[in-house]
Amino acid sequence: MSAPLRPPVQSARAASLVARLVLIALCCAPGAAANAAEATHPASAAPVATRPADAAVRNWNREAFERYESGDTARALVLFQRSARRGDASAQYNVAVIRLRDESRTPSLQQALALLRASATAGFSPAQYMLASMLETGREVRASQPEATAWYTRAAEQGHVDAQTSLATQYYLGRGIGQDFAAAARWYERAADGGDVGAQYLIASMYEKGLGVERDLRVALDWYSAAARNGDDVARAQARVIAEQLARERDS
Repeated sequence: MSAPLRPPVQSARAASLVARLVLIALCCAPGAAANAAEATHPASAAPVATRPADAAVRNWNREAFERYESGDTARALVLFQRSARRGDASAQYNVAVIRLRDESRTPSLQQALALLRASATAGFSPAQYMLASMLETGREVRASQPEATAWYTRAAEQGHVDAQTSLATQYYLGRGIGQDFAAAARWYERAADGGDVGAQYLIASMYEKGLGVERDLRVALDWYSAAARNGDDVARAQARVIAEQLARERDS
């Protein structure tokens, strides 16, 4: 497999923001929503190196990614397509990304979607996440929350952190699956363990309110503090509030 290119859609942060704003309405100080929007602004996905067993595919993919990074998209596409025809899931994904970005001279939406589904079906988690995001938002495909949730689940179970956050949000809001705060909390906590700052804030909020989990202000403080260390100013302010509340409880 090759290193996956940055996908043209990123919905996990946007989805996380939806749930976060709901929680802010429940538990945070006035004015926090504006800061929350800034803190959960969509981030770009970083390329992930992969190493296929087939030496020829490995060489094609390495050269393709180098060509793509240098701006030679046409040559990169030719090389990725060679690997894709060999059934390499990462190359299938990369061809789909180039097509969906309209970066090729002969864009083909149907080919892009077919390759994306092939890559996702083969178990490549970035493709599963990207397909889920498209199905969630209706970008280039008919929107389907149940199908989006199913693909988020497959990617999340493989450890894809953004997919875990999005799956948690699907559970939290009851989109494509029955509303289940306990399941939302489990997936937010897994994403939080993976370093997702939005998930860290959200699971902190759920522990603070006892939503889907047993209320535990110390655990809430731990997660708010983790989000604060990752640059979340709203979480930093909320951590101070929780710390002061715990101090008052100790002193009473």
